[in-house]
Amino acid sequence: MTLKKINLAEKLAQFDSHWDPHVVADYNGNDVMVVKFTGEFPFHHHPETDDFFLILDGEVTIDGEAGDHVTLGPGELCIVPRGMTHRPRAVREAKVLLIEPKGVPNTGDPATAAAKPRL
Repeated sequence: MTLKKINLAEKLAQFDSHWDPHVVADYNGNDVMVVKFTGEFPFHHHPETDDFFLILDGEVTIDGEAGDHVTLGPGELCIVPRGMTHRPRAVREAKVLLIEPKGVPNTGDPATAAAKPRL
């Protein structure tokens, strides 16, 4: 067993796609992922798990189902409660760290979810 450093900037530099999470580490049965956002993601929900967003760079707004929203900048995070319909969006490219249980589809629906390649 050894300790390992993960450089998130280096991982993010390995891809240009948006709304395409990439796994960078495993944590207690969770995928730790980096992703780039631009534009709007569809409204969706996760019936079995909360949704964790930590903004690394840029600005992200997360819209809630009741018309509420929160805007986050670098170093800020939001945890969307399980079952709450929400939508992340970014006017300009933002870099985000996500933590989700392994196997959870990013759309909440396996039929429309993106693959989660490992970097």
